[in-house]
Amino acid sequence: MEPILMAGPWITEAERNTVSDMMLNGWNNYEYVERFEKEFALWHNRKYALMTPCCTHAIHLILLSLGIKEGDEVIVPECTWTATAAPVTYQKAIPVFADINHEDWCLNLDSVEKKITAKTRAIIAVDLFGNMPDMDGLTKLAEKHNLYLIEDAAEALGSKYKGIRAGKFGIAGVHSFHRTKTLTTGEGGMLLIDDDKVFERAKFLRDHGRSNTIPYYTLEATPKYMPTNLLASLGYAQFLRIEELIARKRALFHAYKEQLADIDDLTFNMETDEVFNGVWATSLIFGKSHNMTKPEAIKKLAELNIPSRPFFYPLSYLPAYKHYNSGSAETNGNAYDISNRGITLACSYGLTDEQITFICKGIRNILNK
Repeated sequence: MEPILMAGPWITEAERNTVSDMMLNGWNNYEYVERFEKEFALWHNRKYALMTPCCTHAIHLILLSLGIKEGDEVIVPECTWTATAAPVTYQKAIPVFADINHEDWCLNLDSVEKKITAKTRAIIAVDLFGNMPDMDGLTKLAEKHNLYLIEDAAEALGSKYKGIRAGKFGIAGVHSFHRTKTLTTGEGGMLLIDDDKVFERAKFLRDHGRSNTIPYYTLEATPKYMPTNLLASLGYAQFLRIEELIARKRALFHAYKEQLADIDDLTFNMETDEVFNGVWATSLIFGKSHNMTKPEAIKKLAELNIPSRPFFYPLSYLPAYKHYNSGSAETNGNAYDISNRGITLACSYGLTDEQITFICKGIRNILNK
């Protein structure tokens, strides 16, 4: 059996031909960027899309566009990748960590409301591992307190909440095209917006704050978050296969679930009547009855030549964020509990049936099942 890869893309002749066309004809234009943005926005029922070099830049770009500044507070989930919270710190704003739900691993409404202060300007809701939070509740809460709601859908391409695609919620949504993601450009991101003024501001800020009318005349000193036509050509070609890519990710997810279905007290990515999960990566939480921690599971699986990765650490636990004092095991108990018992399984498109069975046998082995 070939070594099991933790992640890896699905690249076909269609992608190779599209990238080749860009290499031959696309150095003096943004044709693929513009085509990708237009069709990606349309697929999400958004008015506008702006591609960025990575999803972290997309989050920073919307914070810049909304005027988030030093001293402002932005509520983020306790459990997510650092890319959700880091852009808040770029603005010298304060990330405030709210707890997550046991069921969907996403923002807990009660915890969010308790964290709101006079300094709160925005809430960033994360669709963790394709799961989606109570978007209706978060939307109402944001409106009640006059806050911006931003959807970090980096892990949820293809997910839907009540039939609405991830990335459609709030003032803006973002997606990631990192090398591990469902749709990849190696690195890359997309910002989705409906508001005309916010879009124009974001587009202006994305390209060095240059004038639209006077060539090479800079109006504001801003970051440059322009994408490349090269990456967009790969992304656009992948996007034309989006339904096929999502279907494959969901097939991997259901293969894992079916082979482990007889083991009690395991929780996988959530699917309900309201949430359709695009399942970027299959994750599982070991129930307390198994007495299995994240580090122990990863170590034991590695000894069986099975790769896995940890469920995201609570941000307030990490050295990068400890000094904010805006979250703890006491205030965000669900996040600390779930994180300590969770792992993510291999999600490479190249996984074979034999490899999935081997991984599931390994999980049985470490659980003595």
